[in-house]
Amino acid sequence: METNGLGGRPAGHSVMVEVLRLQESRPPRRGVARIFGANPLAPEARSWFWGALGEQRVARVLAALGPEWHVLHSIPVGKRGSDIDHVVVGPAGVFTLNTKHHRGANVWVAGRTLMVNGQRTPYLRNSAHEAARASALLTRSAGYPVEVRAVVVLVAPRKVTTRSRAEGAVVVTDSVLRRWLARQPRTQSDDDAARLAGLAAQPSTWGADGPAGDPLQTQASFEALRAEVVRAQGRRLVWFLAGCAGVVATALGSLPHGLFAR
Repeated sequence: METNGLGGRPAGHSVMVEVLRLQESRPPRRGVARIFGANPLAPEARSWFWGALGEQRVARVLAALGPEWHVLHSIPVGKRGSDIDHVVVGPAGVFTLNTKHHRGANVWVAGRTLMVNGQRTPYLRNSAHEAARASALLTRSAGYPVEVRAVVVLVAPRKVTTRSRAEGAVVVTDSVLRRWLARQPRTQSDDDAARLAGLAAQPSTWGADGPAGDPLQTQASFEALRAEVVRAQGRRLVWFLAGCAGVVATALGSLPHGLFAR
């Protein structure tokens, strides 16, 4: 991974910032709520929280690529808060990855349509726009045409049904992403890839002001929140299992005496 400029941003940085901002208005859990494992996440922060986890999961997949690949995360673009989840530069060229966390969902793809659990999404259109914008900005910075391919990465879906090839972006799951990238034909030298990665790591390339806040502090605060969420889930599970055990004990106690006697 790049270590200069934008290279220090952790995966999901922009999303984590939004989660923490939304959490500021939620009062801390106290007493019974904490004991029974009430969800510590503000309702409006929950989709952002899972989005951040999805980007982190994809980052772990990308970290397994060889040293000839360069990976940047949460790249800010322009002045209006837009960002690209992941920019990947390597022997096969440049890719913008749009991560979508849909654990257990059914996804249907055909042409320009991508539906999640029967609901149309703008993922293909948005990803194609994102790649075109990245191509224009990298071309301007590099001084020669830079092609950028759009990829939608689906994290942990239950099933993906492809009726016809997606238009505007490639659609892959996180489980096959690394293999898919590694299979793509070489389009540039390792030196050219390293140069492009260096340009991609500069905030000026994207017309951005650079990282907002301290990425390390943001990640630390998010991980503390994540640990709190996991503890709450554990408490809810304990109470659920205790309830099930109580129901079973009550049912057994109501059976006729000696039913199981020989």
